[in-house]
Amino acid sequence: MNVVERLRRQVGELGGRLPSESSLSGYLFWLSRPRFWFYLAGPVVVGTVYAADSIAELFSPLSVALFAFFLVPANVLLYGVNDVFDAGIDAENPKKEGREVRYRGGRAVAGVVLASGLAGLAFVPFLSIPALLAFGGFYLLAIEYSAPPLRLKTTPLLDSLSNGLYVLPAVVAYTALAGEYPPVAAVLGGWLWAMGMHTFSAIPDIEPDFEAGIETTATVLGERWTYVYCGACWLVAALAFLLVHPFFGALLLEYPLIVFGVVVSDTDVERAYWWYPAINTLVGTAMSLGGFWVLVYG
Repeated sequence: MNVVERLRRQVGELGGRLPSESSLSGYLFWLSRPRFWFYLAGPVVVGTVYAADSIAELFSPLSVALFAFFLVPANVLLYGVNDVFDAGIDAENPKKEGREVRYRGGRAVAGVVLASGLAGLAFVPFLSIPALLAFGGFYLLAIEYSAPPLRLKTTPLLDSLSNGLYVLPAVVAYTALAGEYPPVAAVLGGWLWAMGMHTFSAIPDIEPDFEAGIETTATVLGERWTYVYCGACWLVAALAFLLVHPFFGALLLEYPLIVFGVVVSDTDVERAYWWYPAINTLVGTAMSLGGFWVLVYG
């Protein structure tokens, strides 16, 4: 058996050990989008490693607790609220087949989503006012992205803009440790990155959203111009991060290059969409290792 075949078999065995959506715990596991857990928890690591003054502070109880909260409960809240208010739309969405689950309702599910949101209240006594403001901003956008009265996901441009919420865990963690907000250029770059990432992920939903009568940035622009929009967001994000450090700018520059490659190669966007959890994890890991190197040897 060659290496590729062995790897495929190991991946298949791992998939067989993952919980089934037929059980409540398995359903909640898939509702929380495990492939995307690090979209919220990863920024906590980045914010923590650049704010910490020592290894001990890097692994302080507050840092670990923030990571744990944004790893699972925050994802259950974010995607649970999304699925509750998108249940009708998702009934015909092919993206919900295989890698995601359709909302099935029930008091137990709603209770877990609510409890996941309330879990964040435990941080209130331990965070400074600036950190709490960023934490509150995350809650506001995470809920109102999908829920009435704002339901930001159905308003073109605001749906994209509101997805800066993925940067706020890093702002919370950095501010909690450093006592001040991170550099404006870093927040701006991260916000633009999240806007591009969100809108790229909306491309596979263009047809289902259009049929459901929902307007988004992607449905208004159309597939080709949405690629342009994403590339522009990522290019400006790279330039913003370049102001923070050339290393960051170089890392972020791969995003507009990748979307350009997707377009010129005519790669199926539904296939490319699933590359990004790995790409984002690698970029976030590189950022974190850079900060860890400075912390230890700087």
